[in-house]
Amino acid sequence: LSTNMFAANKPTATMALSAVARCNRISHHRSFANKVSALSLNAKKRKGKRISMVTAYNYPSAVHVARAGIDIVLVGDSVAMVELGHETTQNVSIESMIHHCQSVKRGLEFAGSGSMLVGDMPFGTYEFEDSDVALRNAYRFVKEAGCDAVKLEGGSVSRAETAQKIVDGGVAVMGHVGLTPQAISVIGGFRAQGRTAVRARQLLDEAMRLQDAGCFSVVLECVPANVAAAITETLEIPTIGIGAGGSTSGQVLVFHDMLGMLSHPHHEQFVPKFCKKYADVGHAIQEGLSRFKTEVESGVFPGEEYSPYVMSEGEKEAFDALLKKDATERERMHSLAAEKLSQADEYETLKLYGADEKKT
Repeated sequence: LSTNMFAANKPTATMALSAVARCNRISHHRSFANKVSALSLNAKKRKGKRISMVTAYNYPSAVHVARAGIDIVLVGDSVAMVELGHETTQNVSIESMIHHCQSVKRGLEFAGSGSMLVGDMPFGTYEFEDSDVALRNAYRFVKEAGCDAVKLEGGSVSRAETAQKIVDGGVAVMGHVGLTPQAISVIGGFRAQGRTAVRARQLLDEAMRLQDAGCFSVVLECVPANVAAAITETLEIPTIGIGAGGSTSGQVLVFHDMLGMLSHPHHEQFVPKFCKKYADVGHAIQEGLSRFKTEVESGVFPGEEYSPYVMSEGEKEAFDALLKKDATERERMHSLAAEKLSQADEYETLKLYGADEKKT
């Protein structure tokens, strides 16, 4: 709209802008209405509809997950093991978690997804007696990473108090009991939990404690199916199972595991027993990379088909003429460079930079 139009017909222009603003608000409300929330998840449980959740760590995987219509996307601290190569989840920092959450957030936005985004609060960011520390870190996940909620592990009295502090501060919290990977130093490794009557009852108490603290859902990891069923039946909030049988309100798997991203035989030992593979993407990836290497070495790739940028005949002739002008100098520089590289290669062959492995 031009300035003159505003001057000549100010009421009409104002009405037009107001209409645009209303449309924008309506559009926003529609997207918010389609957004998965704590209320919609509770409604699913009441209606007996199962909840789907996938753990993803980056933009491309988030786009795939969103397009599949998955209810919840969790950016798990398992990124430490799956993508960063650590042996446990304890090594990942809050800065790294926020970085990955931001990437996933952009993927969800690109796909126009209404999936709920949950960020895993990493080890050492919420366990302090001063629960203000946990609240400040939870705010970072919401304000910096764009998360809809955070997840924390454990169901002790102190952990429930921390969860309540975060909820009271305005941030939705997902609980997590059973196998809590951040606590492997205490529980003695990645072990199934709740396999004795006493411990199973403790898990139920922990889950109830988290519900009372205001958590909107609880993850149950690596617990017997009957224990998970009892907890699910007792709680009003949804339970999300991982290695916990089929009676939970929903299920979660890690993107890389369920799609066989690491399905090369060398990596089979790292795939959890409870994980069903819905694809063998890893085999296809390995095959593709091997073919690329072979074609590069044989000269098949790129070929003319994948060399699309060409010069006109006139520009080719002009370029050849420019090359002729300094051909002698370029040949001299080429010879000097080749000699230096040859000398460096000789040092490497004689292993002058390190001990020779072959003893004579």
